Amino acid sequence: MEEHKSTVARLASEVARFSALKIPFRLYHGSTLSTRQSSRRHGEIIDVSSLSHVLQIDKAAKTVLVEPNVPMDRLVEATVAQGLLPKVVMELPNITVGGGFAGTSGESSSYKYGLFDRTIRGVEIILGNGDVVWASAKEHRDLFFAAAGSCGSLGVITLLEMELIGAKKHVELQYIPVKGTQDAVQQLRHYQHEADVDYMDGIMYSMTSGVIMIGRLTNKIIPERTYRFDRAYDPWFYMHAEDVLRGLDKDKTDYRETIPVQTYLFRYDRGVFWSGLRAFKYFVTPFNRLTRYLLDPFMHSRTMVHALHRSGIASRTIIQDYGVPYDAAEEFVKWTDERTGIWPLWLCPVKSAPQDERSFSQGINIKDDILLDIGIWDMGPADSHAFIKLNRDFEAKVTELGGMKCLYAHAYYTEEEFWSVYDEKKYGELRRKYHAESLPSVFDKVKVDLQGVAGGKREIIRESWSEWAYNSFWGTWPIGGLYGVASATKGLLVQSDFLLKK
Repeated sequence: MEEHKSTVARLASEVARFSALKIPFRLYHGSTLSTRQSSRRHGEIIDVSSLSHVLQIDKAAKTVLVEPNVPMDRLVEATVAQGLLPKVVMELPNITVGGGFAGTSGESSSYKYGLFDRTIRGVEIILGNGDVVWASAKEHRDLFFAAAGSCGSLGVITLLEMELIGAKKHVELQYIPVKGTQDAVQQLRHYQHEADVDYMDGIMYSMTSGVIMIGRLTNKIIPERTYRFDRAYDPWFYMHAEDVLRGLDKDKTDYRETIPVQTYLFRYDRGVFWSGLRAFKYFVTPFNRLTRYLLDPFMHSRTMVHALHRSGIASRTIIQDYGVPYDAAEEFVKWTDERTGIWPLWLCPVKSAPQDERSFSQGINIKDDILLDIGIWDMGPADSHAFIKLNRDFEAKVTELGGMKCLYAHAYYTEEEFWSVYDEKKYGELRRKYHAESLPSVFDKVKVDLQGVAGGKREIIRESWSEWAYNSFWGTWPIGGLYGVASATKGLLVQSDFLLKK
């Protein structure tokens, strides 16, 4: 803890210096799973990348003190060694604890516990003037709940206290075939009330074919039916689930298997759900068992996110999660199919927080106790105006249905639209109260240049001739993708810094 305290004191001093000079600054964590383009520049950052340690596990209280840059796989490894697990584990191993708190993360145990931030008891925060405070449901309550989901715009998170549960060695996974979104919702409604259920999510492969997956922690295995999904020769999980679905007889209502708990928690890492398929299509590469095996080093989330950022392809990719009420799920899925034809879709029910304890990102329009997170991940229209309009249409539809979007990705609202969804007055008061005005606002972090699609003038970003030539060259297919892969390859061998602008 002494090293932690020393690091926090140094960071607080840097924050105070920026505040005194009235210089806006951003945070540098050393990694990201956000698809938003980085705006960080040397000389305008607070480097918190060294805050990457699991500091203390209390087995009796079932809590852990952890620094914000600890990724999920390291956290799970540390807690499992003590017979414990986080209540909510983001399903990509490089998502960090701080990212899960400051972002919006709902996973397969969120039907029971809510978003990831609901498992956090308290956080240590450096305020915008350099003061260090502990925020929880009892101390600085307003800051604690608003900081969750506010993209780090209310202070610098330096330590979190997280709740844990007892661990078991395996997850028994039950696959239930469904014939449509309404059928899927019916199954989710039923199993969310079953006391022995620990995890619950689903995949829709089309309007009429999908699978709901119910997980139960167990120390027993099913002989001949225990699988892993983390080795190069293992199947990608979503393809395995589809194979299970195809293998079920018309009269059979489910199928069960067991999966080692750590493999289950990160089962979507290889291929990043099914986004890796798009990489094969982009490079016009055969998609089969052999090519997946040979290219496996590039098919994990750490490498794929690196390549996505460096290639520039992120600006043309739809990577969004939208939460809608159960009763509106069928309408939203049908609307998504008609507008995009994107399949598969991920389904993940998420329990809403009490009204007075909601994170910033849940907004002010949610009324339902459970929202169904629908993950939509694919390439969007090549035309930038069509791409922006489609994303804006998604946002408008979700607002109309009484839902929310996750702010780990770009937001295509105008500023007026954004603050009609989120509580601008309360947020502004907190920014002033806790001296956070030196930090970029949450809108500044998530907004994009709408290029006149929503009216008004296009935001002009001046670039030098060399920058124009660079962007034009690397934006040409397949050069951008090759550059992203080359950069990711280098990142596999040497720690490279793809988040900071040179």
